Amino acid sequence: MDKKEALALKTKMKQTGTILLASTLAISVAACSGGEGTGTVATPQPGSDAQPPKLTNLTYWVANHSAAAAQMKTYAEMESYKELEKITGVKVDFQHPPLDAQQAKEQFNLVMASSQLPDVIETIWTSNYPGGPEKAIQDGKIIKLNDYIDKYAPNLKKLLAEHPDWKKQIMTDEGSIYSFPFLRGGDKVRVFFGPGIRQDWLDKLGLKMPTTIDEWYTVLKAFKEKDPNGNGKADEIPFYIDKAMIGVDAPFLGAWGVNYSFYQDKGKVNYGPIQPEYKEFLSTMNKWYKEGLLDKDFAAPNDKLYDNKMTTNLLGASVFYNGGGIGKYANLMKDKDPNFKLAAAPYPVLKPGDKPIWGQKDFASNGVGAAITTSNKNPIETVKWLDYAYGEKGELLFNYGKEGVSYKLENGKAVFLPEVLNPPSGVSLQQSFAKHNRSTWSGPYVLSDNFQTQYLALPIQKDALAIWSAPTAERKMPLVTPTKDESSKFASIMTDIETYRDEMLLKFIMGAEPIDNFDKYVKRIQSMGIEDAVKIQQAALERYNKR
Repeated sequence: MDKKEALALKTKMKQTGTILLASTLAISVAACSGGEGTGTVATPQPGSDAQPPKLTNLTYWVANHSAAAAQMKTYAEMESYKELEKITGVKVDFQHPPLDAQQAKEQFNLVMASSQLPDVIETIWTSNYPGGPEKAIQDGKIIKLNDYIDKYAPNLKKLLAEHPDWKKQIMTDEGSIYSFPFLRGGDKVRVFFGPGIRQDWLDKLGLKMPTTIDEWYTVLKAFKEKDPNGNGKADEIPFYIDKAMIGVDAPFLGAWGVNYSFYQDKGKVNYGPIQPEYKEFLSTMNKWYKEGLLDKDFAAPNDKLYDNKMTTNLLGASVFYNGGGIGKYANLMKDKDPNFKLAAAPYPVLKPGDKPIWGQKDFASNGVGAAITTSNKNPIETVKWLDYAYGEKGELLFNYGKEGVSYKLENGKAVFLPEVLNPPSGVSLQQSFAKHNRSTWSGPYVLSDNFQTQYLALPIQKDALAIWSAPTAERKMPLVTPTKDESSKFASIMTDIETYRDEMLLKFIMGAEPIDNFDKYVKRIQSMGIEDAVKIQQAALERYNKR
């Protein structure tokens, strides 16, 4: 996973309350005529890896990914999907929305208003469809999958029986399974995001790795004033963090014990952006911004500009994905600057010796799933096609690609070939993998720990996994779902609140709004109905815990 997915997934967030749409939205107006031409064939022989039936065509809406988009037009060009087509005979017409989140949101709304949907839509149904997945079923947009999985998806059925906690995470309170889910199969693939810093800059200035907010301030001041890039110019950008990064597991913000959305504290739901601790975070970021420690461009995220700052020795610290951040820049810089060293930092705390209150370990499911729409003329055959990914052969295909092309089997385990693991300078490891599979971002399959240990091939990545895995208090909200009656009210409340929250985050940090006006900001959010939204989330959490 990478920074784009931060805009995607956490702008996706894992809390239901967050209604930020990102590149995980599977939406494209060009596919409004989808859902035609699928053909029926004989049922395959039963078995954990029985081949799915040979559909003729399948229309499939799913967000493209920046690592894939850089080198192919659609997922149909990816080695795993090309091989899947050979195995199943199914030709998939992938319809990708623009990578821009706002355009994706607008197109999604148009598509869901259409009477003709594509056969499959992959997105985060808990947050991207108003009212959630149960509402999408009741609205006649997607089908309930429980009976289909029981009868026609032996691979997924077996996994859910073996992992009841996974099943709990992918169903609604009413017990509906609504999509073929992305599942993280082990602990190693559930830790992937956290603070990072230029270790070579620290070494040059004789500084220790910061662990507290105050220590971070000292380090960032030194980055700004002591020319760690050595070019004789005061051009260093000490720190970058944007709204999307703040939203994913609350790096830095979490030092105060809150997050950018709903969280739980001993079973009680709170809304982070109105807590007194959030004001302290804003005050700190405002100070850093005024003193030139926070990148002035943070309010207008731009991936290309960010990459340029990182690879031209200007940026000192940020928040990164392990593969699509730390690994990405290590590969991009390995020939360009042999001294470049980006290292993971612990989630910061307020007092020396404290344990992080907030950390980064995700649930098995992040909400991404491929749903079958009511426009699909052959749902049984589509279920069998999707189920292939959850068997042993499907796991190999979706995690590693095609045997002999991207990996080989050694002692029963898949091992990536050297040419995949060691791409040429200028090509990130994530881009190298993207030619073959989707295993560096979410999709309807089970992500393997064996993949992760190879993807995190560099020692600094293995260090990051250990550093970000430090035990923390569990405050995350699981993927709760409002009821039909709650959902429209919740969506109406939170759409306005989150727009206002995002606007005021920038104003407070940049000084356009004085921090002294924080109480007025809280009263405004209260007047917009946040207490009702908290009650809805509280009830949803209690129902989730009873699933």
